[in-house]
Amino acid sequence: MFDRSASALNGRRFRKRNGTMEAPFAAPNNDSGAEVAGTIQPARLRLESVDVLRGLIMIFMALDHTRDFFGFTTFSPTDPARTTIPLFFTRWITHFCAPVFFLLTGTGAFLSLRTKSKRELSRFLFTRGWWLIFLELTLFRCLGFQFNFDYHVTLLNVLWALGWAMIVLSVSVHLPVSVNAAFGLVLIAGHNLLDPIQSSSPIWAILHSPNFIVNNPQHSVFAAYPLIPWVGVTAVGYSLGQVFAWTPERRRAFLLRAGLGVTAAFVILRLINAYGDPLPWTPQKSAAFTMLSFLNTNKYPPSLLFLLMTLGPALIFLWAVDGRTPPVLRPALIFGRVPLFYFLVHMPLIHLIAVAVCYARYGQVHWMFESPTIGQFPFTSPPGWGFSLPIIYLIWASVVCALYPFCRWLGAVKRRRSDAWLTYL
Repeated sequence: MFDRSASALNGRRFRKRNGTMEAPFAAPNNDSGAEVAGTIQPARLRLESVDVLRGLIMIFMALDHTRDFFGFTTFSPTDPARTTIPLFFTRWITHFCAPVFFLLTGTGAFLSLRTKSKRELSRFLFTRGWWLIFLELTLFRCLGFQFNFDYHVTLLNVLWALGWAMIVLSVSVHLPVSVNAAFGLVLIAGHNLLDPIQSSSPIWAILHSPNFIVNNPQHSVFAAYPLIPWVGVTAVGYSLGQVFAWTPERRRAFLLRAGLGVTAAFVILRLINAYGDPLPWTPQKSAAFTMLSFLNTNKYPPSLLFLLMTLGPALIFLWAVDGRTPPVLRPALIFGRVPLFYFLVHMPLIHLIAVAVCYARYGQVHWMFESPTIGQFPFTSPPGWGFSLPIIYLIWASVVCALYPFCRWLGAVKRRRSDAWLTYL
């Protein structure tokens, strides 16, 4: 969510090098200065490795939402007993989206200290956090997932959780980076200890176990993204930001070691099959489907193993593209630089395409505007609704290609201008 341009950095003038504006990374006047002392290197205002990873997960996110609207909904695509291998991995690859996005939100917060004081960053996180919560409950709810204003069913989804994670971070940025790291790691590693607690309390649904916080014949509000683990990922991402002030050699070595270590921790803990996920893996009808069971970790809430499985490869990817974005991945930079705009626009576009396909197939579209129960979210499936994976992939590719020029235009505007309203996109 952080896509910032600036014209000054801690009172220093920018210098131009190879046609690109650069400035020295000046450690803020706080504890983090001691942690990066002696390792400060020139840093670009934007880090391509962060942008390209963010852009890729935005692209994969559109695949998941396309499948939501056009796929078959009679069973979970990650259920090893019923899924197919292509369908499983169509869903599984999109598991990386939310964890990486929360992680990079924290990283972007730390990096913005190049142009903000901690007080300014705290205010920015606090106000933008509330902005995201507002968008979740209004624009995204009524004109994105659901095309109605009746509020019969409301899901507290990713923007809700991201908003609260930013609000919490607006307070914790005043603490040492090491404290943020420890705080985040404790939440990530320890929240599964709370799994045995069974409670219908709305507070518990918001914090740990997805559940209804309002459920009556008129209105239902379901907390789909419990806050505890997502706040932890964001705090760890904030701590990760200091790594990008290190020398390239030290940074790459850390990213590779951390990525391999986190991935190995996932494999070892998953093999032990005793802690870290409420869904133990079990032998299936073949070795291939047993592997699917092994990879089928819990997202709601994101278990320790789910986060290890997704964040480890993400760190390895950051190492792989550090300072050398492959040409084939450069289009992803466009989406990674305007993530909120892309997020808010791609869903209505997918939903509108579903309306058009529904009309062409049935001659009526009322189902696409109806979501009276949680079982009929985000729309009521028409009789016989659902398309094959090749069709879903074709629609997904069309959506991404259609959004590309608009994201490229907005990215260019944000590079040229620094109007306050642009920070809301």
